[in-house]
Amino acid sequence: MSMSDDLETPRLLRVLAGEAVWPPPVWLMRQAGRYLPEYREIRAQAGDFLTLCRTPDLAAEVTIQPIRRFGMDGAILFSDILIVPWALGQSLRFAEGEGPRLGDLHDAVDLRLDEVPDRVAPIIQTVAKVRAALERKTTLIGFAGGPFTVACYMVDGRGGEFLKTRNLAYTDPALLGAIVEKVTQATITYLTMQIEAGADCVMLFDSWAGLLPPDLFATYVIAPSRQIVEALNTRFPHVKIIGFPRLAGLLAVNYAAQTGVDAMAMDTTTDPALLAAHVPSKLALQGNLDPLLLRAGGPALLAGVSRIASAMHGRPHIFNLGHGILPDTAPSHVADLVGALRALAEPPDMST
Repeated sequence: MSMSDDLETPRLLRVLAGEAVWPPPVWLMRQAGRYLPEYREIRAQAGDFLTLCRTPDLAAEVTIQPIRRFGMDGAILFSDILIVPWALGQSLRFAEGEGPRLGDLHDAVDLRLDEVPDRVAPIIQTVAKVRAALERKTTLIGFAGGPFTVACYMVDGRGGEFLKTRNLAYTDPALLGAIVEKVTQATITYLTMQIEAGADCVMLFDSWAGLLPPDLFATYVIAPSRQIVEALNTRFPHVKIIGFPRLAGLLAVNYAAQTGVDAMAMDTTTDPALLAAHVPSKLALQGNLDPLLLRAGGPALLAGVSRIASAMHGRPHIFNLGHGILPDTAPSHVADLVGALRALAEPPDMST
């Protein structure tokens, strides 16, 4: 560690700037959600998920709940990656127990970029409320979905194997390309607004990037991600960007080299030490504890925390999961994770 913890720059932002911090800062994907009883109370009050996302007072409270309970280094905006297609004019609802359902998308011309700022205004209000409520030591993370992942839901209308979207890449690449371009432009607008409202950094969740072969991965994952990164870097040169090409395997190395992201999140299947050997030493890596191990808890959880943190020692690393917290995870297990991480001593120097 090259800087002391009493410096003003938050620990998470120091890592995103390329510094190795020990113990590593921590936040968890889906850290605000159904595993917390206080979240379930707010969710019941809102009535439905989309209303919760669009009600700034409630969404801000939900965002802050895990910080209040666990003292995470990062608070991620409570929202959803499908806010972008909804803002573009596609109908969206969340069916209880079945996930999102989007209306039929007949053509990219159906998507209205000019409507995005007004429609996302409540989410931007949430960002401002959270930033005003948080201590400066807690980093506020804004986010959006990767354009390909968002397009998958838009074309198929629901989760699954996204066969319609993947087939469209071969049968009508012009249409899929037009949809992805609209999403890319909307995402630039949306993330710009989040940053202007107070987000300290942003993350791109390309949860289904790993469905694509290498040539399509370059076209629909790397290229639009690079476009977003370049646009944000031009407007906000000091704001860092985390990319998450989930299930990309070896293609994650290309993603790291070609998109320009400052940090890359690792999914559960990634060997952290192996990936670290193939990406720049100053690129922050984030992850990647198995959410099932967090749910299991106990000695295996503590060993997993130590194993991943030790493997990343000496390089920029943000501790996180390889995917989101499972709804039936005990909150006490999250507290155990954070406590174990904060208690880690420096590992022995194996070079002597």
